[in-house]
Amino acid sequence: MDAERFLRADVGRGDITTELTVPDTDGTARIVCEGDCTVAGISIVEDLFESAGVSVTPLVRDGDRVAAGTRVLSLSGPMRSMITIERTALNILMRMSGVATATSAAVAKADGRIVVAATRKTTPGFGDFEKEAVRIAGGDPHRMGLDSMIMVKDNHIKACGGVRACMERLSKRSFAVKVEVEVENVDDAVTAAQMGADIVMADNCGPELTGQIRDAVKAVSDRILVEASGGISPDDIPAYIGRADIVSLGSITYAAPSVVFGMDLNRCG
Repeated sequence: MDAERFLRADVGRGDITTELTVPDTDGTARIVCEGDCTVAGISIVEDLFESAGVSVTPLVRDGDRVAAGTRVLSLSGPMRSMITIERTALNILMRMSGVATATSAAVAKADGRIVVAATRKTTPGFGDFEKEAVRIAGGDPHRMGLDSMIMVKDNHIKACGGVRACMERLSKRSFAVKVEVEVENVDDAVTAAQMGADIVMADNCGPELTGQIRDAVKAVSDRILVEASGGISPDDIPAYIGRADIVSLGSITYAAPSVVFGMDLNRCG
């Protein structure tokens, strides 16, 4: 993941304020978490600072649960570099830690009995970082992009003329590519399972219908996974345990509030 592209976009042709006001000397600084959270982005931010000659000492690890006021990084080196990088680095920590914190809460609800997965409801350009935060917090990133697997959604089915027609078209796929099919009823779930789906997604079906879909799919083949998706909140997760293999939540990425971090210079020169 290329965090430096965010820095290049921010700096543009140069940090004119820092170049004019900050002495060309070394200093030290600390980065502090201002809210209780699951931290994510430490290793990425470490690489970003080090690419500009700043020495970094991580004080926590990605995935650690920390309290407000915790120092997470200690920095030493060129003050100009630290100040120029500050906001980009903090933004990465803030967003990734927010996603990791939301994911941790969902994973706790799952109690190790069902997989918690993300969706593609991510921030354009920052999705890989958000998916990495999900992974750090114990969730599954799901597919990273459209080229990761075949996922037949409702609009594909409508355009094609039904689940059976879609599955017939997919008969030409490579054996190495997994297929997931979104369904809303038991009949379509069975059709997808019988025609080679690896994963059947029960979309907006609720716990009871999802359980019925799972029973019908497992009767075709126990190897086929059943995913519950659509408007599911962390509080809903326990109701899907035993009724699905996977529960996917868009909210752990798109609705996760950021966690505030701050950087303070300790010593100059």
